[in-house]
Amino acid sequence: MRKGGKAAKWAARSERLSAALRENLKRRKAQARGRAAVPLDEATAVDAAAGADRNDDAAGPQPQTPDFRRNRSND
Repeated sequence: MRKGGKAAKWAARSERLSAALRENLKRRKAQARGRAAVPLDEATAVDAAAGADRNDDAAGPQPQTPDFRRNRSND
């Protein structure tokens, strides 16, 4: 009589790895969002409070967040 011990072990391992990969992806996405959020420094906060107009072209290129989507659209 054969037992399904190996199959059950591999299935459990596969489930653990899948869960770990999902958590890792969530963590990486959160890190990427955190890096993309640029905090306001004191000079920018003072200018914004004074109502100074800011030229967005002079600010330079804006950082792009990584696109982790599986099916990216061609927008």
